[in-house]
Amino acid sequence: MKQLMRTNDPTEIAFAKALLQGEGIDCFELDVNMSILEGSIGVFPRRVMVAERDFDAARRTLLDNGLHVDE
Repeated sequence: MKQLMRTNDPTEIAFAKALLQGEGIDCFELDVNMSILEGSIGVFPRRVMVAERDFDAARRTLLDNGLHVDE
């Protein structure tokens, strides 16, 4: 798995996951439990992970739709 993006914004994560699902790219959200523990005040960012083989296509999909990705 490779980190595609990290953000505190749950709407960005939902949008990214919907875009990736539309392209047939599986993704996994990490750090969800940490954000729940801190009370959903947005201190801890969540990470969106994809398989290494899908990383380039996933990155291109998010960039084409105006989302940021980690380098």
